[in-house]
Amino acid sequence: MPPPRVECRAVGKVYRSGTEELTILRGIDLAIGAGESVAILGPSGSGKSTLLGLMAGFDRPTTGSVLLDGRALEPLGEDELALLRRKCVGFVFQQFHLFPNLTAEENVRVPLELTGVSGARERTRELLERVGLAERARHYPAQLSGGEMQRVALARAFGPRPALILADEPTGNLDVATGARVLELLSEMREREGTTLVVVTHDPAVAGRCHRRVHLVAGAIERVESA
Repeated sequence: MPPPRVECRAVGKVYRSGTEELTILRGIDLAIGAGESVAILGPSGSGKSTLLGLMAGFDRPTTGSVLLDGRALEPLGEDELALLRRKCVGFVFQQFHLFPNLTAEENVRVPLELTGVSGARERTRELLERVGLAERARHYPAQLSGGEMQRVALARAFGPRPALILADEPTGNLDVATGARVLELLSEMREREGTTLVVVTHDPAVAGRCHRRVHLVAGAIERVESA
């Protein structure tokens, strides 16, 4: 599957509680080309993570439409969205989200097997070697450092060769040196796999590696910068 083009067309998001309304996003128009890397930046509360969640289909926009590879997500049922995510979207989170009762190797391999990816063991071995954790494959998350856990998370995200990677503050819980190593790996793997990348970040080093930087302020796009 070729990398997708992600599109947000006049996307707005409003949360309602009783008679109260909180507008998170307003009129977001954004097109992300196949194989492109885009950083989403902005102050806390500007709607960055909400926008990422809409791109993943975790939530639905109040107004407008999100398209993945030309396909609108809003009409899809939950089963269809889950299948689409399994096939072509990988996720990297600030909190790692590893299964604590699975080893590093199992955290990468088991999702591949559940998705029906052939050669799951070989792919897992390849990825753990690529992120420098072949010798830590049998260790559990509690036995790994933060940087090692994030490298396992990277291997898991790239496992099924997704067309799109969505990353939410992937270096936010790491020290500068460790974050730089994880960032280097993320960039290398994206280029090698030809993956489209959308990353929410406060880190200038992360944003500086992307083709474009989209700045959000109060739920709207303030400006877009090219590398």
